[in-house]
Amino acid sequence: MPTGLTQDAGWQIGVSRTLAHPPAVVWDFISGTEGLALWLGPGAELTPERGAPYRTAEGVTGEVRGYHAGAKIRVTHGTTTVQVALAPAAEGARTMLRFHQEHLAGPEERERRRAHWQRVMAQVAAALDGA
Repeated sequence: MPTGLTQDAGWQIGVSRTLAHPPAVVWDFISGTEGLALWLGPGAELTPERGAPYRTAEGVTGEVRGYHAGAKIRVTHGTTTVQVALAPAAEGARTMLRFHQEHLAGPEERERRRAHWQRVMAQVAAALDGA
């Protein structure tokens, strides 16, 4: 099976990075207005309950599939599913942040989304670092 193709979720991509900030700081950013705009889209507001709909300023719609405060958010995003998850790293002073997207159309979309998530990760890291 080609890299990025799974039996259950089709084509998928995941990008992760360890950030030099404690989980609470990363969570507050990623679940707040500025962070949501970076990874989900400008204008996105999430209600932290399963089934709650959302819409971005760009017209992308979806619904919350899972929301575990301090740990992960899973939403539909158009025809795909996006998850952002975090976990403590290095005695809790650092955080591993991961973006994952599944049900992609094929290998070309997977590569486009890889570049997208790498860009988002860099923007999140810069915002947290105060750059």
